[in-house]
Amino acid sequence: MGKGRLEAFSDGVIAILITIMVLDLRVPGGGSWSALSPLAPVLLTYVLSFVYLGIYWSNHHHMLHASSRVTGSILWANLHLLFWLSLVPWSTAWMDQTHFGPTPVAAYGVILLMAAMAYWVLQQLIIRSQGAQSLLRRAVGRDWKGKVSPCLYLIAIGVSGRWPYLSLATYALVAMIWLVPDRRIERTLSAVSH
Repeated sequence: MGKGRLEAFSDGVIAILITIMVLDLRVPGGGSWSALSPLAPVLLTYVLSFVYLGIYWSNHHHMLHASSRVTGSILWANLHLLFWLSLVPWSTAWMDQTHFGPTPVAAYGVILLMAAMAYWVLQQLIIRSQGAQSLLRRAVGRDWKGKVSPCLYLIAIGVSGRWPYLSLATYALVAMIWLVPDRRIERTLSAVSH
């Protein structure tokens, strides 16, 4: 099966999620710059969630670019990933409404952790379907980012009850680790084409 429909569907879902998040932002109570001050934490959380969705979109694109076909299990694994990503706007809004209460901050971390695990499962299924010498397998290598991120999520979830802002800072740290687009796949594809 070709991968075009999977890519188009995934792109559409992520675009909708980003749109839903921006619709949840409240308009400032006045027309001055100072009216934005009370909304600053909410805006920063929106930016963090937007960046996360953008990171997944970009890396998902690269991952599918390195694959030649899609199987039924890959379709279901992709839906599993999209399920967890679809909860990002909800958890972002919950943190906003509770002023970053410990439980919503922990829930945000659980969703990020589950999305990371779902991405890993999708990646492994693509590698398995393409074979041990697949482009994606060569590109992923040791995948230090993929191993460090879940550990940081677990730490952040664990401290969220006492230090929710430290948890948020940890989530931001993971995003910064991934913010630079993963060039491994691009390098591998480039090397193969030459």
